[in-house]
Amino acid sequence: MKRKGIDPVRGKRDGLLWGWTAFCVAVFSWATWGLAREDPFIKTWYYCLAWWPYILASEALLRCTGGRSRLFERPGEFLALLPLSVSLWVLFEAANFRLENWHYVGLPASRLTRWWGYWIAYATVLPGLFVTARMLEHWGGQRWIPRWKFVPKGWTLRRARELQALGLLCVLASLILPRFAFPLIWIGFFLLLDPLNAHLGGRSLLQEWENGDYGKTFLILAAGLICGLLWELWNYWAGSKWVYTVPWVGQVKLFEMPVLGFLGFPPFALECFAMVESVRLGWLRLQDRFPPSARRLLLLSAFLLSLVWDFLVFVGIDRFTVRSWTP
Repeated sequence: MKRKGIDPVRGKRDGLLWGWTAFCVAVFSWATWGLAREDPFIKTWYYCLAWWPYILASEALLRCTGGRSRLFERPGEFLALLPLSVSLWVLFEAANFRLENWHYVGLPASRLTRWWGYWIAYATVLPGLFVTARMLEHWGGQRWIPRWKFVPKGWTLRRARELQALGLLCVLASLILPRFAFPLIWIGFFLLLDPLNAHLGGRSLLQEWENGDYGKTFLILAAGLICGLLWELWNYWAGSKWVYTVPWVGQVKLFEMPVLGFLGFPPFALECFAMVESVRLGWLRLQDRFPPSARRLLLLSAFLLSLVWDFLVFVGIDRFTVRSWTP
């Protein structure tokens, strides 16, 4: 007899999701155990074996507890986020050819294995940031947001253009004077793109500030800092890893990162939000202009072009950023 108030379909679904969460935790535990035993495979792939269970388990927990899960509610969007994550991150990898702020050590000698590792690792950037922000929002993150009364007035188009000019200047300055202006790369794209998103009617944090709403901004900043700590923690224990060669920020480090460098993770999260929103708005405009058959062709073409972009940067990473290999 079915008990009153019990939905057997939902109960079965939640049971599967909790099982999925337990499996992800088991994978992470196995990876940590293998790392402690100095297993070569685990040391090489530990970063990915830590991040993917975190992302998948977090998505499942959100689904189980009534939160917003992109993976289980809109799986197509989640899958589309993976190649986008790679292509956006390799933009910063390309910038690093000039900045020379980090280098890779202990990477697999096989090019196929190494490039596959790049792709899997870089695909975690956006899903990790966004699921962390949704976790914070779901579990009471809004309660910690300051209730400021300050409401800025009048974000005019002229001021938006000034912010965009400042953003472009930040990006160019970081590349022209990398020794002194390198931190500006971690805020420039936000200043460049967020005003554009507001002008096009998209989601804009600056537009929310104008309305006195800082909630989403604080959640994204906090998610950036949390993910920065996890990036550095799991990188520190990995065998295939990055090390920093950042000028003038001091030698006091937490994991591999100079302590002052952690200040770059929150604004980087803002950049990720603005960049993804710009891509979304561009795709919506293409949908309005082309029939479904043409849109499918455009989507396939964009995916193939992104792979070409990724592989070109991978060649540059191998040449300029990798310092050592493992057999």
